[in-house]
Amino acid sequence: MKYIQKDHLKISRIGLGCMRIKEKTVDEVEMLVKTALDNGINFFDHADIYGNGNSEKLFGEVLKRHPDWRKHMVIQTKCGVRRATNTNYYDFSKEYIIKSVDGSLKRLGVHYIDILLLHRPDLLMDPKEVADAFNTLYESGKVKYFGVSNMNSMQMELLQKHCKQKIMFNQLQFNPVTSSMLTSSVFMNRFDDEALDRDGSTLDYCRLHDITIQPYSILQISKYLGSYLDNPEYPELNALLQEYAEKYQVTKTAIVLAWILKHPADMVPLAGTTNPHHLIELCKGSEIELTREEWYFIYHASIKKRLP
Repeated sequence: MKYIQKDHLKISRIGLGCMRIKEKTVDEVEMLVKTALDNGINFFDHADIYGNGNSEKLFGEVLKRHPDWRKHMVIQTKCGVRRATNTNYYDFSKEYIIKSVDGSLKRLGVHYIDILLLHRPDLLMDPKEVADAFNTLYESGKVKYFGVSNMNSMQMELLQKHCKQKIMFNQLQFNPVTSSMLTSSVFMNRFDDEALDRDGSTLDYCRLHDITIQPYSILQISKYLGSYLDNPEYPELNALLQEYAEKYQVTKTAIVLAWILKHPADMVPLAGTTNPHHLIELCKGSEIELTREEWYFIYHASIKKRLP
């Protein structure tokens, strides 16, 4: 496993996303976490809303069994999304951020969170109030590092203006199919729809300011359209993934991971699997160095459009 260094944090190039552990038993989660650690994964991603808190609680039960594992982990959680009857809404008030962190600490059974992310942009965000919350959490020792999720460059710039703590991470959906961060740049100065900048050059902004991107849903088109793997809408892409999987003697999911890791932005993709065997297979992608040609062929097959 390869790692990146962020200040005092040594983070594995693959993280385990814990959203889907909510329906597993403690024994099953224990095996999944052990498999992750045995394969060099030390980065675990949570959110206060995953399983209505049950995902963090199950993870905390595992840590009760193995308290020594905590010192080998980088634990991240997110806050800011609130559930309502018909829809979600967002809350970056100081009171709610601190309350959310306290709840996560209790469920996880830990004394501090390594990384806290703001989950999705709050349209009523007061950056000064967020900065005050971050200061309180940092000075109390409850949170060591901070970041955001699903924010564009200007939203990060506004927040950073008021925060003493550096915004160090941004969690974004990114994979060969969901790759508009790349597409708008390669089609720039053209009349193609792909030339539209839909995210404020977030990828370049993050690289410019040393903000590590954490790709999530690495195998998904979207929440509603499902996976692109073995999807009849993407025959060329799946044929290439299968060809390269056979070449490197791994699974297609490992090739996807290798494709993400090939990008020089040093991204840290999140694996959302709850199957230990699948996690082991996915980790093999960190050992593969795709050629530039292979990387571009996968990208070209994904966007289903001739490059300029």
